[in-house]
Amino acid sequence: MNDTNRNRDRSRPGPGTAEAGIDSWSAHQGVPLLRTLAQALCVLERQSGLDRFTLPYPAVAQHALDRTAVACLLAGERPPASLGELVARCQDIPLEDWPLRLAEGTVGPDDLLLDPRSGRPTELCHEWAESGADPALRHRDRQIVHTALTLCRQHGEEDAYSSFRGLLVRRPVLTAAEMFEVLGDMLLEPVHELIRIVYQPVPRAYRRDGHYAQCGRCLTLLTPLGDTEWWCERDRCRRAGPPPVGRITNEEEAGTVLQLERSLRQFVTGPGRAEADLEHALRAMGLEVGMWPGFDAYDLLVTFPDGLRWAVDVKDWASPYFLGKAAAPVPPTPPYDEAFWVVPQHRVDARPDYLKVFALACEDAQGAPELLTDTELVRRAALGARTSHSRKNSKENDRA
Repeated sequence: MNDTNRNRDRSRPGPGTAEAGIDSWSAHQGVPLLRTLAQALCVLERQSGLDRFTLPYPAVAQHALDRTAVACLLAGERPPASLGELVARCQDIPLEDWPLRLAEGTVGPDDLLLDPRSGRPTELCHEWAESGADPALRHRDRQIVHTALTLCRQHGEEDAYSSFRGLLVRRPVLTAAEMFEVLGDMLLEPVHELIRIVYQPVPRAYRRDGHYAQCGRCLTLLTPLGDTEWWCERDRCRRAGPPPVGRITNEEEAGTVLQLERSLRQFVTGPGRAEADLEHALRAMGLEVGMWPGFDAYDLLVTFPDGLRWAVDVKDWASPYFLGKAAAPVPPTPPYDEAFWVVPQHRVDARPDYLKVFALACEDAQGAPELLTDTELVRRAALGARTSHSRKNSKENDRA
């Protein structure tokens, strides 16, 4: 990763070669190394912050440093001399310029594990970290959602589950008084204990002069940069420009301030904002939209005037590679006529090969869904709504 080597043309093996199947899966190469790096960065941020380190390092951080050093030596490059230097490289050097052997499309040209302005793990970093997590911790968001589903089913309360999902999307931050109010909502009674678990005290790193600020777009807490600036953890917000400061909470007046744990903010709150935007756009066309039908079989059930039904699952993932590997058929019930996975347009704008990489990554998946951007889905829905109204009117005229 020396400056003289950063832009050189590296020959990477394709996904079908023996080298890709063996060397890229050794601990100091390719996918496993990136997973270790991402896990180390997330652990360091939680334990001490990424701007200071104390010995002994967490085991995963030491593994990341050692394995990166081996990869650099094998590539004839200078290894990082310290954990601080490794962290700096994760913030400054795109993954495509690391001495790694990866299948085509695994990383994009601008992918970084740490945000260059804040030094915090990117959404992509969290996706890499989860992909290599201990099986007991992997897909934490899905475990929480599955637990909520089970509890609500046991009580026969589908509305309780919808209300729980709405809470995670619309209120990722709660004051102590607001938590008391939520726990007094009897509709949410089946998941009261779960709510206590997933909302956690906010670290001091989010505080400036005794205040916490929420993003006016996505509602998550902002991170202070310097004396006056703020940073939002959501890729979508950062690409839209400086985050608008929403609600300001005074810690002294509010007491304990709580926020959803990171995996839920990443995989439930973020996509939930995209789901809500889609719901609004589709309802504005006069379409009927059900959110999280059948105890969250999928995200939206869209019904056209003539009875045609679409099932829509929103997937707000930074990595098209991981999304493709996760491809699976949309559950068949509640029944529908067509089904789609939808990714926010900003993901494809940031990485033009997004749809292509997704298709390559899921080419062996049985029943993989068609992936559309939310912009394309709305365009198709508008066309479908006009056609559907015409068919409905034609049928009514024929009956008359």
